[in-house]
Amino acid sequence: MKRSDQPVSKGAEEARQQLPAILAAAAAGRTTIITRHGRAVAAVVPAASVKAGKPASLQVLAGTGRGMWGTSSAKTIAKLRDEWNR
Repeated sequence: MKRSDQPVSKGAEEARQQLPAILAAAAAGRTTIITRHGRAVAAVVPAASVKAGKPASLQVLAGTGRGMWGTSSAKTIAKLRDEWNR
């Protein structure tokens, strides 16, 4: 017998077929783990357990501008500033 506070695991196809029941379980406070080929890929959790309104971290964007200014950003910026002096 499973404890009600333990997440239930379902395969992707089974979860697709049972989506209304999974949503009802989430509304009742239970978590369902969705698996694909035996690996957990998603979780349907009660909405109250998700912190609403918390801003997303910008840390995931760190380093995405690398190379945008060429090999030397200082030279590129100086060149752009010089354009205004012409």
